[in-house]
Amino acid sequence: MGGDPRVIVRGKFGRRRNPALGPSYANPHGPIEEARQFFTANPQALRWSAFFAFGSAVPLGIYTATVVSRLRFRGVRAAGTNIALLGGLAAALALAVSALCSWVLSVPEVNSSIATMRLMHFLSFLAGGVAFAVGFGLLAAGVSVTSLLARLLPRWLVGLGLLIAVAGELSSISLVAYPMAFALPVTRFGGFVWLIAIGLFLPKTARQYDIETNE
Repeated sequence: MGGDPRVIVRGKFGRRRNPALGPSYANPHGPIEEARQFFTANPQALRWSAFFAFGSAVPLGIYTATVVSRLRFRGVRAAGTNIALLGGLAAALALAVSALCSWVLSVPEVNSSIATMRLMHFLSFLAGGVAFAVGFGLLAAGVSVTSLLARLLPRWLVGLGLLIAVAGELSSISLVAYPMAFALPVTRFGGFVWLIAIGLFLPKTARQYDIETNE
């Protein structure tokens, strides 16, 4: 869902099919009948996709809690840790909501009603896109800023995190200017690399810091 991640953004955000991969996911901004045909013809694929997307929300929430706990264990008491926790949990919740809405789209009775189908389609897209990206941006910003102040991470990794944070927050502009949706895949795929790097580079040994941003 990262916008939904199955929506291929190319050119002016149009869709292109790859015959080897089967039909691409229906864009909510595309033709209504095309979306209905896709959902009607691929109920099992939708359910499996929703299952894995929902499952991915759980480890994201656990990862967020673990990273924040590790920062606090090192004595980092800046507000950034709370921002990171809020953002990570919000991103995980948005991903779960997006997955559940996608699952609902696999029900034939839902697709028989254009209004209901459109509602679920856009909820899935917005939750897995803008809501996820904004939450993930807060996670990246919170971890990056506090790690920079405490000198816990290499500067290049902090810079990458801040870049992803900016992309995540800018993606909210797509609500009024759809071309800004280009920030969604930047946040999702760049964020995936960033999560792995944070797991590798964030120190595991106790180092005491006392960072009070309110002072």
